[in-house]
Amino acid sequence: MATDPEPGERTSTARLHDGTQIEVVTVGRGPHVLLLVRPRPHDPDAATAMRQWGADPDAGATLVHGLADTRTVVAADYEGHRLASPAPDTLTPDAVAADLLAVADAAGAERFVCYGYSWLALAALQLAVRTDRLTGLVMGGFPPVGGPYAEMLAVTRAAHAMAVAQSDAAAPDGPEVEPGDWSAVRVQTGSGQTRQFVTLYEALQDVDDAAASARLDVPRACFAGELDVIEYGPDWGGVRVAIGEALARYRDELQAAGWAVELLPGLDHLTAAHGDVVLPLLRRRLPVAAA
Repeated sequence: MATDPEPGERTSTARLHDGTQIEVVTVGRGPHVLLLVRPRPHDPDAATAMRQWGADPDAGATLVHGLADTRTVVAADYEGHRLASPAPDTLTPDAVAADLLAVADAAGAERFVCYGYSWLALAALQLAVRTDRLTGLVMGGFPPVGGPYAEMLAVTRAAHAMAVAQSDAAAPDGPEVEPGDWSAVRVQTGSGQTRQFVTLYEALQDVDDAAASARLDVPRACFAGELDVIEYGPDWGGVRVAIGEALARYRDELQAAGWAVELLPGLDHLTAAHGDVVLPLLRRRLPVAAA
């Protein structure tokens, strides 16, 4: 929904690789940090549904305004944009990196820290290995090494197959899905939306994330909830996406390579992304990363 800028906010527009345009919000003063978050509120119904699943609909705004006292915060809802304006055949890692640089350019951020969560952390990593403009990198909810690329390809292919079968229509009526029951979730997106993530993960199947991580020479941090694991049923490829376990498995390797690693006790994929969790973590890491 349209929302007027808050006091002190500046807005601009970035043109992305496919010609679509995305709103960029900038607020604060100091070193630049690019947050791949939604800076605007969700509508009340969406916010209620997110809370029922354990997500924080206000996380983006919490981070944007919680860091603006010491940073020039640049925020863009890249995920929301790609759901509204899919790039089914062109959402490659190169295109994602180009899009994020376009966002930074629109805000006048020549050098910046980048933060993303879940697949947006993956996007931030792909940006980091393609540019020398980063002063730091923070990844949440996706491990820099040992990422579930094969598992996510299986999940996205299953989602795309279901979307095609539904002919881009809304999912048929069925029993209510209990919050947290990922295996019972019905696809609510069109085939263009799902296809773009198949394109992305297909392009990442041969990625050597350990080598990519080793090439980075900027301050970097990663975090995940220790309970971050999603078990997908047969309809979704029957895979297990275990982010927390991967981060624990590679923690020593990552720390030896220069990463600050935080495994958050008692949190899962959604709760580890809450604003009140991520904000203090970023505050701990950004002064070093932006120095």
